[in-house]
Order: sequence, then C-alpha cells, then structure tokens
Amino acid sequence: MPGKVLIVIPCYNEEAALPAVLQELQRTTLPGGYKLEIAVINDCSKDNSSAVARQNGATVIDLPVNLGIGGAVQTGIRYALEQGYDIAIQLDGDGQHPPKELPKLISYHLETGANVVIGSRFLEKEGFQSSFARRLGIKYFHWVNRLMTGLQIYDSTSGFRLFDRKAIELAAFNYPDEYPEPESLVVFSKAGLKIAEVAVIMEARQGGQSSIRSFGSLYYCFKVSLAMLFSFIRKP
Repeated sequence: MPGKVLIVIPCYNEEAALPAVLQELQRTTLPGGYKLEIAVINDCSKDNSSAVARQNGATVIDLPVNLGIGGAVQTGIRYALEQGYDIAIQLDGDGQHPPKELPKLISYHLETGANVVIGSRFLEKEGFQSSFARRLGIKYFHWVNRLMTGLQIYDSTSGFRLFDRKAIELAAFNYPDEYPEPESLVVFSKAGLKIAEVAVIMEARQGGQSSIRSFGSLYYCFKVSLAMLFSFIRKP
C-alpha cells in the first residue's frame, strides 16, 4: 500500500488565504504514490479559519488555548504519529509555501533518506526572498546553527519542512514551543537525524500577519539564541 503524508498547517487568523491553499493541496499529486491528507491546527483563531478549513475538506484540530507556532506544529506532529503517517510536512496557511513545491521535498527525502528536509528560499534565490532585515536575521541563525550543529542550513527559519517517521517520533515529544524552527535543528542534529535543504520557490504572504514584528524581532533573536544554547548544552 502507498504511504501516507499528513500536511500540517498551523493556523492563526488565515481565513483569507486558506481556501486557495487547501484547494491547491487537494489537486496536488505526490511522488512515490503517497496519499495526501491535511490537518489544520487552529490555534484559537479569532476569524473563521476553522469553519473555512472544514468547508475545504481538511481535518481540523481546534486548540483550547493559544499555543503559538511551536505548540500548533507539535500538535499536528503528534496527530501524525498517532494516526500512523509515514511523513508529516509543515506548510503555512498564508500562501507562502505553494503546494506545487511539495514534490521537491518528498523526492529529495526518497533520494537521500534525509529525516528532515527543509524547503529553502536561498539555495537558488528564486521567488520571494523576504525583507532585507529578515534576511539579516536568517543569515545570523545560519551561522548559529552552523556553530552548534556543523551543518550549512541557509534557511533555518523556514517553516516549510518535511519530517519522516523518525523525526515525527522525536518531535512529537521534544519540539520547541515558541519560534521553533532554528532551535529544532539543534534538537534533530543532537539526536543524529539527517537534515537537508532543497531549493523551493516561495511566494509573498497572501493573508494574515507575521508574529515577528518591530521590537518583537529583537526579542525573537535573543529568545531563540538562548533556547538554541540550552538545547545544545542539554544532556540527551
């Protein structure tokens, strides 16, 4: 039987962009004969995201309290573990991660056996490249990750990423709770998982707002750097 892929969409106030994303996902054919299913993790949205997701055929998990991006993603990964999915793929509901790019992540996983595959904007520098200030922050985390893991991950803040069964089993019980992407790479690396990047073309946000704005960007850099350090020095 073909394997199962769960698309995990952490969602907070994204009803504007969500229908187009879900409809395109349902038209997407995956390599390897994988069957695609969708779980929207509604992180206490104040709009109609939950209803819109259901109307467009997604399984919806409504969180009782706002957990933030890390908690929402981990909820989806736990669901993937409990339901026996072979692969989970985190994908934003705001239109930044085109479903047509999904086959690149899966094909790379099948070809290389990588446990975690990150969709990267910066390997071929095509498509939306984010703002100059954000690119500086991403470059900073590239060097922090390199220092702590020895890996060259150029888009360590990317939320477009594939988890195989080993990564699912780890992340279901050990995943950062706030701004998790850079820190999680330290966790995966310490566990001996193979992490890789593949070039994808992303688009500008089609709806919703980033959780990292103005002063929050300074807090983000400080908080994530500290969390990465603690994950790095923590005993297995």
